[in-house]
Amino acid sequence: MIGIEIGASAHNEFGLRAINVDLYAGMDTPYKREERALCGRMRPIDLVAPGDDVPLRDEAVDFVFASHVIEHFPDPIRALEEWCRVARRRVVLVVPHRDRTFDAGRDLTTTEELLERHGSGFTSTGDKHWSVWTRESFLDMCAAAGFPVVDSLDPDDKVGNGFMVVIDAEAARAQR
Repeated sequence: MIGIEIGASAHNEFGLRAINVDLYAGMDTPYKREERALCGRMRPIDLVAPGDDVPLRDEAVDFVFASHVIEHFPDPIRALEEWCRVARRRVVLVVPHRDRTFDAGRDLTTTEELLERHGSGFTSTGDKHWSVWTRESFLDMCAAAGFPVVDSLDPDDKVGNGFMVVIDAEAARAQR
């Protein structure tokens, strides 16, 4: 099996056989500097592209994996649609949990707001946490936007500051 990992980092390796997709080609970004500071190395970038506009054909890979990335997309529904497009089988996410990260205290992003952002085609080049979730609020968004979740885990079993969600990409495509 081969997949893509959106924004893979050396300090948070998952041991996947995956192509690392990153928005930036350079190794002197704040994220790459943080990788080097945390573990002394940086994960090579294999494909430079926006994570919500991956230049691959439909169903090109078995899976898409993203850890602590989806919150950076102004329109996370667009990102999920794109990931379901390129993945034959699954989209696997580790999403920061609002109450276990520096987002603690922020209001949860509502499903209504996310659907509105998506419907209006909202975009931005701002680099921040656009959305804040708990597992329950993320699952609500998935249900409202038509992403069939096959499993979830809270907390995640790696670091524990997030939760995991697995989406059936094939079923999501069939619903569109």
